[in-house]
Amino acid sequence: MKILAIETSTVAGSVAVIDKTEGLIGEIRVDVRVAHSERLMPSIKWLLDSSGLTVGEIDAFAVSIGPGSFTGLRIGLSTAKGLAYASKKPLIPVRTLDAFARTLPFCSYLICPVLDARKNEVYAALYRWDETGCVKIMEEEALTPEELFIRIKEPVLFMGEGVKRYEQLIKESVPDSIIAPPSRMSPSAASVGEVAM
Repeated sequence: MKILAIETSTVAGSVAVIDKTEGLIGEIRVDVRVAHSERLMPSIKWLLDSSGLTVGEIDAFAVSIGPGSFTGLRIGLSTAKGLAYASKKPLIPVRTLDAFARTLPFCSYLICPVLDARKNEVYAALYRWDETGCVKIMEEEALTPEELFIRIKEPVLFMGEGVKRYEQLIKESVPDSIIAPPSRMSPSAASVGEVAM
């Protein structure tokens, strides 16, 4: 089963093709100030062409449904819905932060993906890896960074674009925390595909 996954919840968008038996076939991640509307379809075409696949060979489409940038999510969802409708294949919605937290498998810290919600708020949730997988322990919601930090009672690994904006506040408010490396600061279409699978 091959899934084409789309992630457009932040400026850093990505597209991936994942297969149940072959694993990750390919992923394109681009964090530039070019609109998703300009680069999403060319990225999908390039990925399919480079992988030697056609839309007809895709068994399902997965798309990140938020939280995140309203415009980015709308573009990703519209594209995924169009591809699914035209090819008569299933469309699988995946929550952004659920897929994002999975990009740090078996992390011993609590994981907190943080996306900038504007208006001095963030979208955040808390996750923990255990023997069953990545478990959500706080539902995603929009809240101020200060409200988020009050709920954190142990060392946390922070990840996401919201971390960049509030990094100093994080270091002051949650001193035992660590911040993910740059390669783990944006959601991934490959992890959206994994959750969908």
